[in-house]
Amino acid sequence: MRTIRSNIFVIVSVLIAIGVVMIYSASAIYANEKMGDSLYYLKRHLIYLALGVLMMFGAMSVDLQTLKRMAKPLMIVSVFLLIIVLVPHIGKETSGARRWFRFGLINFQPSELAKITTLLYIAEFLSRKGALVKSLIYGYIPVVVVLGAVVGLILLEPDLGTAIAVTVITMLMLFVAGAQIPHIVTSFLASLPILYVLLFRVSYRRKRIMIFLNPWSDREGTGFQIIQSFIALGSGGLLGVGLGQSRQKLFYLPASHTDFIFSIIGEELGLLGTGAVVILFILFVWQGMKIAFKAEEQFERILSLGLVSLIALEAIINIGVTAGCLPTKGLPLPFISYGGSALVFHLMAVGLLINIAKVVEYRR
Repeated sequence: MRTIRSNIFVIVSVLIAIGVVMIYSASAIYANEKMGDSLYYLKRHLIYLALGVLMMFGAMSVDLQTLKRMAKPLMIVSVFLLIIVLVPHIGKETSGARRWFRFGLINFQPSELAKITTLLYIAEFLSRKGALVKSLIYGYIPVVVVLGAVVGLILLEPDLGTAIAVTVITMLMLFVAGAQIPHIVTSFLASLPILYVLLFRVSYRRKRIMIFLNPWSDREGTGFQIIQSFIALGSGGLLGVGLGQSRQKLFYLPASHTDFIFSIIGEELGLLGTGAVVILFILFVWQGMKIAFKAEEQFERILSLGLVSLIALEAIINIGVTAGCLPTKGLPLPFISYGGSALVFHLMAVGLLINIAKVVEYRR
């Protein structure tokens, strides 16, 4: 397990290093033009990175039994924060979404905390219930009620991508814990009408779906961003145009240092660069799943599975969006994108994974 912990630490460190370099490359000219400081986004990213490293080491050192006892209070705090962020003049509103608290230079997104605390609470609940997980009344419904409360509040922000990610990972955790497949299938079928309304009855989401099917139908409007992403990825070829030499970051590709940083990696470092990033995420998942398979306690097994799956799913969604395989959705690329709260809590998740690996090693 010591080797697994070292491997995870090295993999995440390399991804973070790539992120630091690419954030500066993608944002320097934009930041200089808009903020008068080419280092503006890099400096803010480094602040979040420092906070994330502190959170990671804190998560690595916390006693897991203490963490289990804290699961419910942390869940309550997360729900409270999700409620008050929706209050005008308390939560910060940007582009019609109210998702952030602002503390000076720092923006805090409570849904990022809620993702971790929800997985923590569900892992604790399922490990405590044991065989009762198979029960609809005593095992399944309580989890769905908690999930519904968290997802409902996240949807009010609104943030459909995060809501879907939390739901998918929760269902995976339930399945692994032994929940009845008919219960999960029934929940999926019952959610389809709600998902249809959220996707096709909300104009901007319906437009994203239509543009996903044919971006060139509105090449100067909604389809502009994904078309520019295609151009960036296609321009890179095998070896890329060179670090710092991207043209799409010159006010062509919106969000080039956040949600679409993978496109800039493809343009500047080519297929070799994007391939290396994908391989690093595959290695991370492989090492993380080793922890889940070797963990003997149900709490550790389910929590490690949830944490690894969450990071993997967000990476898949981000890369899928930039490559045009999925409709546009604003999820940052873990460890690489300029993402603030996301980086902090992704590093916290890594700390928890390493902590679980350490406990499993000592138990053996």
